[in-house]
Amino acid sequence: MPYITVGKENTGNIDLYYEDHGSGRPVVLIHGWPLSGDSWEKQVPVLLDAGYWVIAYDRRGFGRSSHTSSDYNYDTFAEDLNMILVNLELNDVSLVGFSMGGGEVARYLGTFGDRRIRNVAFISAVPPFLLKTDDNPSGVDGSVFDGIRQAIVEDRPKFLSQFFHDFYNVDVLGKTRISEQAVQMSWTVGAGASAAATLDCVTAWMTDFRDDLSAIHVPTLIVHGDADRIVPFSASGKRMHELIEGSRLVVVKGAPHGLNWTHAAELNHALLDFLKIGAAHKKSDSIDAKPKGRR
Repeated sequence: MPYITVGKENTGNIDLYYEDHGSGRPVVLIHGWPLSGDSWEKQVPVLLDAGYWVIAYDRRGFGRSSHTSSDYNYDTFAEDLNMILVNLELNDVSLVGFSMGGGEVARYLGTFGDRRIRNVAFISAVPPFLLKTDDNPSGVDGSVFDGIRQAIVEDRPKFLSQFFHDFYNVDVLGKTRISEQAVQMSWTVGAGASAAATLDCVTAWMTDFRDDLSAIHVPTLIVHGDADRIVPFSASGKRMHELIEGSRLVVVKGAPHGLNWTHAAELNHALLDFLKIGAAHKKSDSIDAKPKGRR
């Protein structure tokens, strides 16, 4: 299995697991909490059929990547993403971030710029700033995050069960757009994540990405469900669209947070249509996105 080493903790390497399929222009998929790159299973085949080179990796602490004891913050996550792009020699890249993964996209651009980036997509994403503050009155009260952390500490498996119920709006969409088995599959992946990562990432959700969003000058897609119970559209997708000039907003009616499964057809249509867009200010770069040895 392919891994990229991004650091060390004591005597062990910190390795990120990734999968690398297809050829053509690269699309990097960044998953949400507390899942793994496997959560893109309804998108990867569609992207491959459309002729893209698809790279999906597991965030540190999740899936098959190393379970470290600390450093679960967006500066570190953005550095990890940069290591993926550098080690795989990726240019002219489309970054697609789901939920928490949208934070990696924002912080990467705010930190490393867009030299390697063609366009970006935010799916049910956490930016611009989820925490309610004096200058962010539409955010979520801090007590909500305190309650989530407490519930994780007390009984993480139990918390995840309720979380995924709301992640997919099971009471409304169960048996029609998602099966009990699919929900259980997500729970199994989430339960296998690092307990430390699962807890610490709740704090990371409160990161302020507003300055990072101001650094985005490439074509941007925002896809959000209007029935999202985890990251409300009004606090995230709507505000991102207002903050990122020229962004394209697709609101999926009746879709929950986990729309990449429940409303995969709608998401895939929007994503494929968007990925055709280039970055006008980069057309003269003539970067060959294919890795060595690919056709």
